Amino acid sequence: MTRNLTLAIDDALLDKVRVLAAMKRTSVNEMVRVFLTRLVEQEQSKDEAREALLKLIDESDGRMGEGWRPPAREETYSGEPRFDREY
Repeated sequence: MTRNLTLAIDDALLDKVRVLAAMKRTSVNEMVRVFLTRLVEQEQSKDEAREALLKLIDESDGRMGEGWRPPAREETYSGEPRFDREY
């Protein structure tokens, strides 16, 4: 089911969008619909990726390896480049 929606858009912007829509052989209505659809799909994709990462974190048996330790506070904030250090 589709529903009508009223938008308040600056006249200058609307004129530019109408020209753009005509150049693309579509309507302003279709452009708005496509934009909103893509926006929702992007957010859903981000949510799914976030959920998958959280699940992976919870279920992972991964370890950092023998001898690994997190850096001490002094090492972290020493100002030295971290890639030069061995752990």
